[in-house]
Amino acid sequence: MSHTQALRPGFALTLSTALFIATWAIVAAFPLLWIAVMSIKLPIDAFASDPLQVVFGSITRAERGGLSLVAIAIYVGTVCLAYGATARVAPTLSRSLGFAGTFVGWILTSVLLLATAAIVFFIVLPSIVPLIEAAVRALPLVSPLGRPLIGATMEHYRAVWIDHSFYHQFINSLIVTFGVVTISLTVGTLAGYALARAESNIGFWLLIAALIFRALPHSVLVTGYLPTFINSRQILMPLWTSEWTGWFFRMFSEAPPTLYGQPLAVIMVLVSINQPFTIWMLRSFFMNIPRELDEAARVDGCTYFEAFWRVIMPVMWPGVITTGLFAFLLAYNDFLVTSLLLDAQSQTMVPAIASFFNRETTTTDQVQAVAAAVSITAPLFVLVMVFQRQIVSGLTQGAVKG
Repeated sequence: MSHTQALRPGFALTLSTALFIATWAIVAAFPLLWIAVMSIKLPIDAFASDPLQVVFGSITRAERGGLSLVAIAIYVGTVCLAYGATARVAPTLSRSLGFAGTFVGWILTSVLLLATAAIVFFIVLPSIVPLIEAAVRALPLVSPLGRPLIGATMEHYRAVWIDHSFYHQFINSLIVTFGVVTISLTVGTLAGYALARAESNIGFWLLIAALIFRALPHSVLVTGYLPTFINSRQILMPLWTSEWTGWFFRMFSEAPPTLYGQPLAVIMVLVSINQPFTIWMLRSFFMNIPRELDEAARVDGCTYFEAFWRVIMPVMWPGVITTGLFAFLLAYNDFLVTSLLLDAQSQTMVPAIASFFNRETTTTDQVQAVAAAVSITAPLFVLVMVFQRQIVSGLTQGAVKG
């Protein structure tokens, strides 16, 4: 028996591992797939007790039409092609934008790819698919493939995004998320690099203290922030009425601003909560980069900042992308901080979806809430598709020393 064969796991271990992963994938993906099916059905089908009625949507098919096997194949094939092409298109597109290998380039690439996907799925394909279905139905042998099989309607998505102006919450989420990710990575990379190159153990104990703060429940932190946010105008009033400082602050506004309902204030709160984890994670990535690179850059005449930016950061981008993804998920999926510290006009998507269920709702409102919940998962899929190589590389870099 060769050495390679001896290192291979046995058939039983391979089979059990495959079954476990498959079971986990099904259990994890089922809720998302199920609400995606519910979101394109009329309420009577979406909340039916018979699972087959929910899936096939007979009433929805009779009243609103539906998807044929041809349409399903086209949509699924388009998703598969988009997933496979994104990894090849994203780097080329980033270079063509003039931001190759930078965080800004990947963000712009994600936005362009998301906009392209929205145009393809909501404008191009709905115009092309009916023509293909009509052509298939004209063929005698394959005509059943062009007939509606699964009831589907997009009226709930139109109601959410147009009638309920859900795009306002989407824009607010982008503002909060972009602010959190930008500040967290800017401060985190500088602090993580400094702590990784520090000679003393003070930085280590500072990180331990920061992680203890990070481990506190968000409810504890928000309880302390909420009174300050609500009473911020009264707290800041002495700065406006003082003879020494009033003239300066009144140049910007006649009265003190309020922090409650301001996205910038919420960004700072989320940054303060997430920053210890960001610094710790980036420090671990910097620790894996040999100090010899810094020394070589210094010998070649670089300053400390030039060595950091020109030599270390190009090696660190996978780690920065991985850390940025975690910061993105914190801000994008946050409910407690944004729901308590933002008003209705500046609310983000996650609390806005919850508000669908907190009011006097009908089954139609509930299906619209489901459609909104499905909508907010699209940017997550695009991010993973665009950054899949960097994420895998970053996780490997953080797990392997050297």
